[in-house]
Amino acid sequence: MNTPTLLLGAFDRHNFGDLLFPHIAAALLPGSRLIFAGLAERDLRPFGGHRTHALARLAAELGNLPVRVIHVGGEILTCEAWHAALMLQPPAEVPALVARLDAHPAERQAWAHATLGLASHAPYVVGRRLFPKAQLIHAGVGGVALQHSPPQLQAEVIEALGEADMVGVRDRQTLAQLHAAGIPAHLMPDPAALTAERFGATIRAHATRGEVAAIGQRFPRGHLAVQFSADFGDDATLDTLAAQLGEAAAASDCGIVLFRAGSAPWHDTLDCLERLASRLPAATVQVFRSLQLWDICALIAGSRGYCGSSLHGRIVATAFARPRLNVMPPQHSEPGKAQAYIDSWEAPTQPATAPVDRLATRLVEALAAEPASLRGVACALADRYRRSFAAHLPRERHR
Repeated sequence: MNTPTLLLGAFDRHNFGDLLFPHIAAALLPGSRLIFAGLAERDLRPFGGHRTHALARLAAELGNLPVRVIHVGGEILTCEAWHAALMLQPPAEVPALVARLDAHPAERQAWAHATLGLASHAPYVVGRRLFPKAQLIHAGVGGVALQHSPPQLQAEVIEALGEADMVGVRDRQTLAQLHAAGIPAHLMPDPAALTAERFGATIRAHATRGEVAAIGQRFPRGHLAVQFSADFGDDATLDTLAAQLGEAAAASDCGIVLFRAGSAPWHDTLDCLERLASRLPAATVQVFRSLQLWDICALIAGSRGYCGSSLHGRIVATAFARPRLNVMPPQHSEPGKAQAYIDSWEAPTQPATAPVDRLATRLVEALAAEPASLRGVACALADRYRRSFAAHLPRERHR
C-alpha cells in the first residue's frame, strides 16, 4: 500500500496562493495517497480549496509511520505560531485577541500553543520531533525575513530544515540565508508557476460563467485585475491610488476590477476595495466579490494585466503571460517577498514594482510588454518548477 503523503501548508485559511499550492502538488503526484494538512480542521472546498486535517492530530496518529511530508509552498519559514493562530480565527475576534495578548509574549505564545495543539514557534515547518520516520520535503517555500525573526523561531526552522530530505526555496534571498546556516537548499520557482499549465481548462470554464463572465460583458475592451491589501486602506493612500488607477485605465481604455486575494485576517478587506471604488467613476470600476479560487484565477487570466500587492496575483498573471506590476505598501521599508521573487526570476527589462504615487506611469509601461517575452517567461518558470520537483523529490516509500 502506498505510504501516505501529507501535503502541508497554510491552505487552512483563505489566501489565494496558499489555496493553489496543494492543487499543484496533487497534480504532480498522481496515484499518491494524499492527506491535506494544515494547523486546523477546516473545509475550504466551497472556495475551491481543500478540507484540511489538523497537524497535531495527524502527528499523534501517523507520527511513527514512514510518511512523506511535503511543505507545498508559501512564506512558511517566518510564520510565527502567534500570527498563524490569529489568522485562523474569525476576523471579528482578532482585534480583541491582539489587544489582550500582543504586549505579553509569554501569554500569547501559550495561547497559540493551546490553540494549535503544537509547542512550536514555526508551526508550518515540520521536523523529526513530530515525524521521526518521515521523508521531509520543502517544495518552493519562502523565508525572506528569516534573519529578522525571533531567535527561537530561527533556531527551530534551521533545525527542521537540517533534518529535511530536500529543501527547495523560491527566492535567492531565502537561499542565501539558508546556505549561510549550512542548509543545502536549492532554488526553484513558486509552485503557482504551473497554474496555467495544470489548470488552464478549469480556469477557462470559470471564465464563461458567473461573476467573471459578467465582467467581460461590462468591460468589452478589457479590464485590469487590481488588488490591494488592507495596508493600503488609509484615506490618503486610497486617494492616490484612485487618481493613479484612473489615469492608467484611461490611458489603456479599459475597466478596473477590484478583487481580494485573501479574506483571512491581515489580508484583504472588502471595505478597503469599496472605499477605493467610491473614489473612481462608477462606469470604470467594479468590485469583484467572489472569493472562489478558480474565479480569481480566471479574472487575472482574462485581464489586460494585474496590479496590486499580492505576490500570487503576480505569479498567476505571469503563468498566463499577462503584464503585471506590484505596488509597494506606503510603510514599505525594505524588499519583501514580492521583490525577492522578482529579483530571483524576472529580467529587469520591464517595470516590476512601483510606489503608490508612480503607479500610473509604470503600469502603462508594464502593459506594453511584448507578448512573446511574457509567454517565454511563463513557459520557462513552469518548466523549471516541474523539472525541479521531479528531480529533487525523493522516491515514495512503500510498505
